[in-house]
Amino acid sequence: MVYTGYELLWLFFCYSFLGWVLETIVAALKQKRFVNRGLINGPLCVIYGLTAVVITIYLRELDGIWLFLGSMIFATVTEWVAGRLIERFYRERWWDYSNMPWNLDGYICLPVSALWGLLGFTVVKWQNGIFAGVFSLLPKMAGHVLVWLTIVITALDCIATLAILSGKSSRLEKWETADAWFAHISGKIGKWIFGQVDRRIHRAYPNAKKQEQLLEKTAVFAYGCGFYKVVMLFFVGAFLGDITETIYCRITAGEWMSRSSVVWGPFSIVWGLAIAAVTALLYKYREKSDGFLFLAGTFLGGAYEYLCSVFTEIVFGKVFWDYSWMPFNLGGRINLLYCFFWGIAAVVWFKKLYPVIARWIERIPMKAGKIVTWGLLVFMCCNVLVSGMALIRYDERERGIAAENGWQQTMDERFPDERMARIYPNAKSVE
Repeated sequence: MVYTGYELLWLFFCYSFLGWVLETIVAALKQKRFVNRGLINGPLCVIYGLTAVVITIYLRELDGIWLFLGSMIFATVTEWVAGRLIERFYRERWWDYSNMPWNLDGYICLPVSALWGLLGFTVVKWQNGIFAGVFSLLPKMAGHVLVWLTIVITALDCIATLAILSGKSSRLEKWETADAWFAHISGKIGKWIFGQVDRRIHRAYPNAKKQEQLLEKTAVFAYGCGFYKVVMLFFVGAFLGDITETIYCRITAGEWMSRSSVVWGPFSIVWGLAIAAVTALLYKYREKSDGFLFLAGTFLGGAYEYLCSVFTEIVFGKVFWDYSWMPFNLGGRINLLYCFFWGIAAVVWFKKLYPVIARWIERIPMKAGKIVTWGLLVFMCCNVLVSGMALIRYDERERGIAAENGWQQTMDERFPDERMARIYPNAKSVE
C-alpha cells in the first residue's frame, strides 16, 4: 500500500511514541523506576519512527521471510549506525550487547536483530493499516494541523538536544568541560539546561560506558576516515564503478553503453555512495578476516542496491536495472549472484585497493586538497540536480505532460529523448 506524505509523518510519530513506550517499560523493569529513554526530551524515540517509515516505503513489496529478513537488515544497520554516531558525538555507549551471542562489538547482536525483523514484519503487515485507519477518522484539516504542530515541537526539541550534545563533544578541546563552555556562552541558564538533559540521559542509560577518543593532530590531508577522505573516496568509487560496469557490459553484452548515473561525466552515484558508505561503516573492521568482510559486503550491498532501486522508481518513475531474468532474484531489484559480487568487492576494496588509494589521497597538499574537494562537491551537487530534473522531465514527456515552466522547456532543449536514451540506455518506465 502507498501512503501519502501526511500518513507517513503520522506513522513516524506513532512508531516513535511506541518505541519510547517500549524502551521506557524495559528500562522501568530493570531500574524499578520511570525514566525517559528518548534522546530528545519528549516522549519519542525517533530512531523507531525513522526505521518504521523506511521499512514502510522500501519494503512494501516484500512478503513472508523476505519481509522479515529485509526488516532485520535495515533495522540492524540503523541501530549500528546510531550506536556509532552516539559514541562519536556524545563519547559514550548507551547500550552494549557484548554479553549477548553473535554480537558485533556490542553495537548489534543476532537475537535483537531477529526481534527487529519480527517488529518490522508486523509493522508492514498489520500495524500500518491500523494507524492509517485511525488517521483517516480525523477531519482532514485537524489531521494536518496536528501533524505540523507535532513536527514543530519535535524539531525544536531535537535542535535543542543536538545543540547540547554537539556542544559537549566539539568544545572539549577548547574548554575543560562542557559545563564550562555552556557557562561561558549563557551563564547559569546554559548550565542548567545542559545539566537537565545530561542527568536525564544518564538516568535513562545508567550503564552507559565512557569511551576514550584520542584526537590526533596531523598535517596530512584527509588523514584517517574523516570528511575529506570519504568525499574523495566517493568520487573515486563513482568513477571506478562507471568504468567497471561499462567494461562488464562490453564483455557480456558485446556493446559499449553508458553506465553513468548523471548527465555530465562518467560517474556512477550508486557505486560512489557504496564505496563512501562501506568505508565509513567498516573502516574500524578493515583488518578483520576476508570472510567477515565478504558477509558484511554481501548483506549491506544487497540491502543498499534494493533501496536504490526502489528510490529511483519512486522519485523518477524509472527502473535502471532489472534482474528478473536471473535466478534467485528478489523482485528483479537484486539477485544472489550480484550480492556475492558486493561481498567480493568489499574484500578487494579493503584488502587491496583502499590502502593504495588512501595513500594517494593523503599525498595531496592540505590546501589544494580542500579546494579540490569542495570544488568537486559543488560540481557534483549541480550535476545531480540537473540530472534529476532531466530524468523527471524525461518521465513527464513519456506520459504526455507538456512543458509549461521554464525549467521544463530548458530540459527539453538540452536533454531531449535521444540524448537521455544514450545516457540511460537501460532505463524503463514504470507505473
